[in-house]
Amino acid sequence: MALVIGITGGIGSGKSTVANMFAEKGMDIIDADVIARQVVEPGTEGLNAIAQKFGRHILTSDGTLNRSALREHIFSHPEDKAWLNALLHPKIREAMITQTQLSDTPYCLLVVPLLVENGLQSLCERVLVVDVSEETQIARTRKRDGISDDQVKNILNAQASRTQRLAIADDIVNNDGNDEALIPQIDALHAQYLELAIQ
Repeated sequence: MALVIGITGGIGSGKSTVANMFAEKGMDIIDADVIARQVVEPGTEGLNAIAQKFGRHILTSDGTLNRSALREHIFSHPEDKAWLNALLHPKIREAMITQTQLSDTPYCLLVVPLLVENGLQSLCERVLVVDVSEETQIARTRKRDGISDDQVKNILNAQASRTQRLAIADDIVNNDGNDEALIPQIDALHAQYLELAIQ
């Protein structure tokens, strides 16, 4: 079974960029965001339960989940957010565990943006935090998502703090620079993880 390395970091930290660099080395990437979409695809228990609870208006005309309608509903009915999390989090967790167990690379990367917030460190042998300054997070997120500084700050405030993430880190990648600056860091970690995987 593959050694499981959890990757996390705040919004705009470059988790996907880092994960893709490991993928280029042939390692399996298991992405919690991708799984979160899979568990609400048409025909899934997840989507059926959501449509039953909130009504058909929560679906688009082609039967897929209308994410903006769901977001709006959850925003105005906070008690339903707890119901939704109770429905989906166990399904996402189960799928993550299954996929890590099926990985046949020496180590695999479990990309979980809310690893700290949802206490999912137990699913990983090691935790790799992609660390950037708050200034970098704000600038990158604003540019990528076209939102204001205040909106970015609201997202940051809803996430674990940089200190909380670093407190659970076994390994840290600094991503305040460009992609070139990541290469030696990723190369060193790749060598380290391959070594750990054969122990």
